[in-house]
Amino acid sequence: MSFKPLFARSLGAAPDRLHMAAHSHHLWPDASFAGQAECWEDAARLADRKWDRVMGELWPEAQAHVAAELGTGMADAIVFAGNTHDFLVRLWAAAPRRVGGPLRILTTDGEFHSARRQFARWAENGDIALETLPVGPVGTLAERLAGRAEAADLILVSQTLFGSGRAVTGLESLAAVSRPEGPWVVIDGYHSFMASPEPLGRLGDSCFFLAGGYKYAMSGEGLGLMHCPPGFGPRPPITGWYAEFEDLTAPPGQVGYAPDAMRFMGATFDPSAIYRFLHVRRMLAENGLTTTRISARVDELRAMLVDRIAGTPLGEAELLNPLPNPARFLALRHPRAAGWQQALMARDCITDVRGDVLRIGLGLYHDEEDVERFVDLTRALG
Repeated sequence: MSFKPLFARSLGAAPDRLHMAAHSHHLWPDASFAGQAECWEDAARLADRKWDRVMGELWPEAQAHVAAELGTGMADAIVFAGNTHDFLVRLWAAAPRRVGGPLRILTTDGEFHSARRQFARWAENGDIALETLPVGPVGTLAERLAGRAEAADLILVSQTLFGSGRAVTGLESLAAVSRPEGPWVVIDGYHSFMASPEPLGRLGDSCFFLAGGYKYAMSGEGLGLMHCPPGFGPRPPITGWYAEFEDLTAPPGQVGYAPDAMRFMGATFDPSAIYRFLHVRRMLAENGLTTTRISARVDELRAMLVDRIAGTPLGEAELLNPLPNPARFLALRHPRAAGWQQALMARDCITDVRGDVLRIGLGLYHDEEDVERFVDLTRALG
């Protein structure tokens, strides 16, 4: 069964394009257009009073959806921002420095650019003390991070590595060392949210979780989200006026904070991404499309793709994330990866490359015909 009709606008806008990068910039379904339009219409109809609807109706509905996806049941532990980088800055400011001096951050050499670049710059300026562990071997990564926990105030690791598509297992060992007084454990779930069923679960009792709407949530940019474990960082130093809405007990002159995840809120924001997210979630529900069902469909297409490219130049590459694995993309390492990506781009076929790794992402808007078309293009790579 093909779900292309759900993406008619995006596919019809460039009918000759073959978009094989759902892991990078997921195409927007038609439902997101309806969400964007409703946001504008509410602003025109309600003007100043639109915030009553946004914060009173849509925000809690979006929180509930995220908590259900994460498998925590903790809707009041969810907060939204324009992007996850905003949350990194707020976490850096709020995390406890147990030995004084700069914050001690422990991470890996496989993190996405928003964390990698910011951490490197902070370390360059002396604002943090940075320790970076190699991701390999991935099977022992969580254990190795937990073994260094006493030397850290904040630990950040991806649940699915963006470069290789490998899953980091054993995160329970990290959750066990995460405490309100430090260290804090932050899980980057950008490639697991709405790609893996209930990726957080009980880990949410003690771990932060970062994700966004740009990829598998199909909602576009502007929807950064964070799960905040109860009791961690009750008074974040970087704070916007939305963070005190629910605190009616603070004495005059004191900076108040909401008791739930709203304590990490910023200030006035663009709510359109929340509208898009909710329309997408309703679309999925109407079509009986759960993360488990979508993942199963993508798994079928990935298996077909792995089988078909064996006889093409891509078959010479090392598959870094053999099936089965939870990633929604294939990661192929080869010295010619960048050249392949450019050659495919010249044929209006979109993939992406990270160093010597070609990434090919599949999503709900692909079907078997797309796989065959992609394989035909790769045969001409030489």
